[in-house]
Amino acid sequence: MTAMHDLPLKSPPAAARRHPLAWVPTLYLAQGLPFYAVALVAGQMFKSMGVPNDQIARWTGAIGLAWAFKALWSPFLELAPSKRLAVVGFQLLGGAALGLVALALQLPGWFALCIALLALVALASSSHDIVADGIYIANLNEREQAAYAGYQGAFFNAAKFLSLGGLLLLAGYLEQHVGTGFAWTTVFALLGGLLALLGLYHLRALPSGPRDKPAGGKARDVAATLADVIRSFFAKPGIWVAILFIILFRAGEGQIQSIGPLFLRDARALGGLGLTTAEVGFAYGTVGTAAFLAGSVAGGYFTAWLGLRRAMLWLILAVNLPNAVFWYLSEVQPESLALITGALGVEMFGYGFGFVGVILFIMQVVASGRYQTAHYALGTGFMQLGFVLSKVVSGDIQQALGYRGFFLWVLAAALPVLVLSRFMRLEAPPGADTSNPG
Repeated sequence: MTAMHDLPLKSPPAAARRHPLAWVPTLYLAQGLPFYAVALVAGQMFKSMGVPNDQIARWTGAIGLAWAFKALWSPFLELAPSKRLAVVGFQLLGGAALGLVALALQLPGWFALCIALLALVALASSSHDIVADGIYIANLNEREQAAYAGYQGAFFNAAKFLSLGGLLLLAGYLEQHVGTGFAWTTVFALLGGLLALLGLYHLRALPSGPRDKPAGGKARDVAATLADVIRSFFAKPGIWVAILFIILFRAGEGQIQSIGPLFLRDARALGGLGLTTAEVGFAYGTVGTAAFLAGSVAGGYFTAWLGLRRAMLWLILAVNLPNAVFWYLSEVQPESLALITGALGVEMFGYGFGFVGVILFIMQVVASGRYQTAHYALGTGFMQLGFVLSKVVSGDIQQALGYRGFFLWVLAAALPVLVLSRFMRLEAPPGADTSNPG
């Protein structure tokens, strides 16, 4: 018997159907804004406010655990009576919390208040990701999913251009003219307002046809399915070695992404480069992001050409060797912004090129077989966990070693995953059904 969800999807009448371009780009812009606000912009704000590196890395890293563990509550979001309203609600909640960060900066005890509010942003954003992806899958057929997939990545990264690029340039300008506190109050007020406006827009723009329905069932049934998903995931042959590989893959880059932008800002007398907020926004937020996107595309084509097994060593080298750029910058401390920007472009290109490796490893090897989609979510959760763990300890290591010693340590942190890759199974096990979405 053919299930209803196996039948070809027919598009609703044109008058009743929202065109995907009316909501896909803005949906993924709204997915990226709070993520980059927590992961990158908050760190720059804390640096401007005089918070030590170890505190910045520890707290922003801990907040990132929301994205690492979101798979654990994702099945329960299927019980929402309307995915459209759930998405709008999470966007409005995230926008309100970002706006409250702006207000908290003007209050005593602002640091603790900001951490609590950013944690709320992270929980709302990670939950939003799950439901937003569900809307995308449920309302587009396979051909449309492929056709609009490029808009997902493009507008998610457009949020990075906007927040780490444009808003950092604005923050740098305002710091010089109205003071640090008011500058960052303005930035987070703009972030919160933009996310809230996107939520109000999506109240009308998101599809709300007959496919916007809860999956049905009870929380007890969902919990039983989740338990089976987790049990079958950890029953996979060699899963613990695979998890270790996933966690170690970004051990070096996770530390670079945490400390690198702070090193760019620190005074030259302290071993940094003494760049302004606006200069970091230009070098890291615009040129660096463009280089990352170019590297991601090139890495995808390279891996498709060689195959994952033959490409993996080169992907690991690509994501780690360019980290030597930061050691060079800490050793030489060049004053030329053009040289610094070019060096950061090399580092970010390598990051994008090599990052493809861990994504494809999770997709093609770890997630193969039954529950493919759910196991992919668990695999990427471990990837985020590895990133968070390296981020949390990076500040303490940097303060103990100084910048030069820290960047040498980061290069050494690549050695375990290089060694482990020589013993890893880098293809799906024989007989695994890699087409089953789970």
